[in-house]
Amino acid sequence: MIDLKGKVAVIFGLANKRSIAWGIAQKLSDAGATLAISYQSERLKRDADELAASLPDARTFQCDLSIDAEIDTLFATFKQTYGKLDILVHAVAFAPPDEIKNDFLLTSREGFRIAHDVSSYTLIAVARAAAPLMTEGGSIMTLTYYGSTKVFPNYNVMGLAKASLEACVRYLAASLGSKNIRVNAISAGPIKTLAARGIGDFTKILTAVEERAPLHRNVDQLEIGNAALFLASNLSSGITGEITYVDAGYNITGL
Repeated sequence: MIDLKGKVAVIFGLANKRSIAWGIAQKLSDAGATLAISYQSERLKRDADELAASLPDARTFQCDLSIDAEIDTLFATFKQTYGKLDILVHAVAFAPPDEIKNDFLLTSREGFRIAHDVSSYTLIAVARAAAPLMTEGGSIMTLTYYGSTKVFPNYNVMGLAKASLEACVRYLAASLGSKNIRVNAISAGPIKTLAARGIGDFTKILTAVEERAPLHRNVDQLEIGNAALFLASNLSSGITGEITYVDAGYNITGL
């Protein structure tokens, strides 16, 4: 059994009980980690507070990762509250709805910027802020999707943003390795999250996975949480810069 007692984990991107971040939070908490759960805006506060209340040693913090000043304030609070960080989970992604619904050819300059800023650059921003607090080394992880390398209908600019995110993982792994901080990504199969609602014909993607994946099913939040638990632990001490697929094997298939 993995033991994370004495470890402090911050999780960014919790929206509600369907969030992949919530599956990860449950697994890290079950292993004994102390959790700092960050939500993006006041609109998400109630759900975050209610979920955190069900976990021992979990507290919530508001932070909009598109605002550098809020990141600085949050990590100063972490330093004062916890003294250190051991684990960071980045489960943050966004693109304006029109950039998802419209033909990819119509991607706007501003939509492109926002998608990459929120979905990719924020990993760099939080890693930079967390590194000084990871005094004993640490594990940073993010969430990506197979749409980074293959074309999926109605995924559009998010596919590019996820490709950028995966490149960030590799470059951050190289940058932080000397500090014994590992950086990895989990490529999760499609899950009915709040973000997935914005993807047209999402049920067709779920059906395709069930039909073609070697396991002939979709995955759930807790399975992503299990992978995150492994990456957070010393069992993955020699792994960094990697993309780990948790998608019932769908990514290995052709037809």
